[in-house]
Formats: sequence, structure tokens, C-alpha cells
Amino acid sequence: MKTSNPQPQQTRSGKAAHLLAGLASMMFVSFAAQAQIDPAPRQLLHLGVNASLTDPGPMGAYAFYYWNMPNVPTTNEVLRLVIAPVYVDSELGFQHLLGEHTDLAVGAFGGLYANSYQEVDEGRWYKDQSFDGNGGGASVSVYHLFNPDQHIPLNGVLRTRFNYESFDTTDTTGNGFVLPENQPFITYRAGLRWGGKEPMLGPVLGMEISGWYELEQRTSPGGYGYGNDRELERASQRFFGRAQLNYTTLESKHYIVFGLQGGGTINADRLSAYRLGGVLPYTKEFPLSIPGYFFQELSAQSFGLAYGTYTIPFGSEDQWSIIGSGAAAVVDYVDGTGQPGAFNSGVGAGVGYSAPSQRWKVMTLAGYGIQAHREHGQGGYSFGLAFQYNFGSLQYAGMKAYEQLENMHSVTR
Repeated sequence: MKTSNPQPQQTRSGKAAHLLAGLASMMFVSFAAQAQIDPAPRQLLHLGVNASLTDPGPMGAYAFYYWNMPNVPTTNEVLRLVIAPVYVDSELGFQHLLGEHTDLAVGAFGGLYANSYQEVDEGRWYKDQSFDGNGGGASVSVYHLFNPDQHIPLNGVLRTRFNYESFDTTDTTGNGFVLPENQPFITYRAGLRWGGKEPMLGPVLGMEISGWYELEQRTSPGGYGYGNDRELERASQRFFGRAQLNYTTLESKHYIVFGLQGGGTINADRLSAYRLGGVLPYTKEFPLSIPGYFFQELSAQSFGLAYGTYTIPFGSEDQWSIIGSGAAAVVDYVDGTGQPGAFNSGVGAGVGYSAPSQRWKVMTLAGYGIQAHREHGQGGYSFGLAFQYNFGSLQYAGMKAYEQLENMHSVTR
């Protein structure tokens, strides 16, 4: 049973803090952990929000500007900046520094709310056991291209990441709730990625098969919560894989996404768990989306997830689209969290629009979480919206590859 403190601690203006959290906490932007240096110039503004339509639950949101600058500050260097209202992530990549096909990159990041935690158990949001997490640090990455002569790249990555995390109460954190100790989190990652997906909202083409291992070490593990009723492990190990296809049919221009993801954790705790739920595409490097659920509602020590989206364009210039989506997951919950039954699934429907100039697009999705546990029984309702504005070139790699496919099959627009 969860405990609840009826006298929340007041530490600062809750409205201001939650506004910032709603716009940026979540997110710590996903591009901080790419499997290779992004070679293309990009200037993209991304906005997104995901909220429950009925029951109170954590809201997901992001607002960030992705600015990638090849040959900056000099030739064979790439500077990437991801700028959110209260968080900045940067990486400077040195192409071919360690060999013809091996790059080195150094990064720095920091800001507010990226490490915040929201406690959800059996569909109930425990605000008195939720808290903010801030931090900053640096990373060093090595990227290697194994198959330079192949059309689909196979990239390897080795990364060390040092992140000093500090935790703070919100205006609703319980008086007797003890926070985890402020401390460095040190993460080591190794992985392989075959293919990939550009950081675009609904890219016309994309394909990825990847596998990852992470070791996260905490320098000050121990108990926290109400009477130390939960534990922060000294080290957690994560294993994760994804296979995903993004494809646009040549004649009808129907857009299809299908993917499989799965992962497991050794010594899982609440802060190292996989978090499933919501529909936003850029809250993490690997979002674990289930329509109709709260943002990151389910905490898993292991899981398997299948998901898909089908989009049909309509209108005189095919600027409008109808979107259908679904996902199903089997979840082994972290101790102290979860809901009855390991199976979770959700469906969604929405509408999208792309400007005639192709500079901007927006997608909406209303979701129904079929097994989501709520006070009235099973069934959760949510709404998501994602927006992208492209300030840079419209001729990105996926679009060029798609035009080549059209030419090969004699398809005219």
C-alpha cells in the first residue's frame, strides 16, 4: 500500500515550477545520445504535449531547438546544440580523429528538471512521492562506422557520461518524504546501430536495428522515501534493443511505422526503470509509447513492446492526413509499482497537417489505454500533439532517398 502525506511541503512557487516542468522537464532531449555524429545541417523547432483527458496524471511536454552545424568551428568538426527553455545539451564532434572511419565527440549538458521523477502506481499519481531532478555534466563518445562501402550504415558507439544529479521537492512532495542524496551518476554505454532515423517528425523513410548495453553507477546509493521504504541501487545494468521501420508507399503515399522494442535491467530501481506510456516522439532517445496511458506511467524492470502507426493522406494536395496508432506491451514491473496484469495495450486516432511549403507540420492523437488502471476501472484517455518547424534545408537525406525510389519506379508526383 502507498502512503500519502496530507500536508505537502511548500518550497517555492508551485505554479511557476510546474509550468517550467511541463515545458521542459521531460526533456532532456533525445538527441543527446545519437549513435553517430549527425552529418547534415539542421535547424528544427520541436514542440509537444501529452496529457490525460480524464484522470489526474503526469503530463509529458517538450520545447526545444535542434541546431546541427557541420564544419563548425572548423573543417571536419560538427557542433550540435539542443536548446530547451531550462536545459541545454551540446556536443562537439571531431570526424576521423581516431581513424578514417572513427570519430570522437565531447559533450556538455545541464539544466533543470531533466531527472525529475513522477510516482505512479495502479494508475494513481502520487504527487507526495514525486520530486524534481536537476543536473549537468559531460560526456565522451567514440563512434565507428563498420561498413563504409554499404548503403545502410552499421555504427558502433562507446560512451562515458558523468552527470551530477541534484534532487528537490516540489510544492506537493510530502513533508516526511526523504529525497535521494545528491550525487554523480556515471554511465557507460556500448551499442550497435544498423540504419537509423533522422530527427524529423514523420520522416518519409527510416530503418533501424540496434542493441545497447548500459552500466549506471551511483556514488551514494541507499534508502529514501517514507522511512527509507525504497532503495537506490549502487549500480544498475540495462540491456535494450529496437527494430523499427518508417516507410511511405510510392503510389498512395500512405505512411507506415512498425517497431519492436525490448529491454531488461539487473538491479532495477525506480530511477533506472524503463518508463512506458504516452505518445510523444522526442521525450527520450527511445520513446516507449502506449496511447491512452499517462506519460511514463509504467515502471518496468523488463518489457517487450510492439507498436505501429498507419497514416492516410487526403485533400487536394494531400496536406491533411488521418492517423491510426496502436501498441501492446508485456511488462515486469519494478517492485512497489505497477498494476494488475502484465499486459498493457492502447489505440489512438488523430489528424495531421503539413504546410504547402513543407516548412512545418503538426500531428494530433487521441488515445485510449485499454488496460490502464483508473479509479473507475480499466480504460484511460489521453491527447497528444506534436509540432515541427524546419528553419533549414528541406532536402534531407530521407527525402533524397525517397525521390530516388520514385525515379527507380517511374513514379511522378
